[in-house]
Amino acid sequence: MFGYLRVFLMVALLAGVAAGVVNWGLQMLGTAPLILAAEVYEASAPAEPAAQTTTHTHEDGSAHTHDAEAWAPADGWERNLYTLGANLVTGVGYAFLLTAAIVFFGKGADWRRGILWGLAGFACFSLAPSLGLPPELPGTEAAPLVERQIWWIGTVIATAAGLYVAARLRNIAGYAIAVVLIALPHVIGAPHPETPGGLAPEELEQKFILVAIAVSLVFWLVLGMLTGAFFKRYATDEAAAA
Repeated sequence: MFGYLRVFLMVALLAGVAAGVVNWGLQMLGTAPLILAAEVYEASAPAEPAAQTTTHTHEDGSAHTHDAEAWAPADGWERNLYTLGANLVTGVGYAFLLTAAIVFFGKGADWRRGILWGLAGFACFSLAPSLGLPPELPGTEAAPLVERQIWWIGTVIATAAGLYVAARLRNIAGYAIAVVLIALPHVIGAPHPETPGGLAPEELEQKFILVAIAVSLVFWLVLGMLTGAFFKRYATDEAAAA
């Protein structure tokens, strides 16, 4: 038991850290310059009251709402290091989920099957939520954070459930149920502000959305491939030792 727990931890840590570093590098080249460009427009906007909240965007395209006086890392190496740390934590966390799914289904994995797992993770955690709540640049008007988080979580669960049903049943009824589950959050609709818009030009916003989704796709492919490859290696070694 402890041997397989060690395998679980080893796979998640190795795959998550490696994929997190890759994702960080892609963000530095892809989304980070676009975020910095948008922050120029945000800085030139009229000052907001201290009690008002604003949207701050991470290099992966995710956003959170905070008070205008809230602390933030300084631009340059400090900000880049915090971004790297966030990517490492995110990568390891998602690698744990993929490894747990592989163990739960009990069919093992290799790098090829891992890519399929990565595509499933991309669909659940990135693509489906982005259809309703696309990645946002700094200065973009947004609905209340709690409402967005609830919708995001519901979309992830519904998409994962739909993919599970489709993969499990593999018949017309299963595919029909899957379509209903995956479409349900979008039929309900994602929360949006009463007055949508942002400070950055629309062209910059559209480019950011495409780049952020592309970076996320590469991250999930790398994470899935490495998770599957490490799982096959260490699980096989553990089975042989047992």
